Amino acid sequence: MATPEIQKWKVLKEEDVSPSHWFPLLRHTVQLQNGNIIDDYYFAPLGDVVIILALTKNHEVVLVKQYKHGLSDILLELPGGMQQTNKSVTESALNELEEETGIRTSADQLISLGKLANNPTKTRQITYGFLVFDTEFNAIQKLDSTEHIEVITIPAPQVFQMVKDGDIWTIDSAAFILKAALIYPEIFKI
Repeated sequence: MATPEIQKWKVLKEEDVSPSHWFPLLRHTVQLQNGNIIDDYYFAPLGDVVIILALTKNHEVVLVKQYKHGLSDILLELPGGMQQTNKSVTESALNELEEETGIRTSADQLISLGKLANNPTKTRQITYGFLVFDTEFNAIQKLDSTEHIEVITIPAPQVFQMVKDGDIWTIDSAAFILKAALIYPEIFKI
């Protein structure tokens, strides 16, 4: 017996019920493939994110340490942020790297590590990852008013171990570090 082809849900109605500009929230009324209607499907169109794995000439990974209120914790992760209004993913990656770390580089130096979706059931957010080699601290941090960031450099093999040990545990940072290690095992000594 053949399985029917999977189809997208049909959006019958969309209502913006965002509590604030910090957290967009939509309520959809949708019709499923089987004809059933769900009138209270909520999800967050949070916007896309960029993340950058910057390596120094000595193959040290540039990390940022900062407080993340959603988890009420201070985390160590790769620099990155939201895709900026009227900027491409690449432009946003370059801006975020400079703003958070004081590293300026160019678009032709960025190597795409692809994209990932953290929670495609409840968010409309794609994280785009980039790798850049031979970075230098050649600019000044330009932090947002909500940011207090400590920049740390750690040798790539040690960063790989920190992911394995759970010391770096945000999904996007861990995933892109592991992907870079698979592509460039000699740098991460695996």
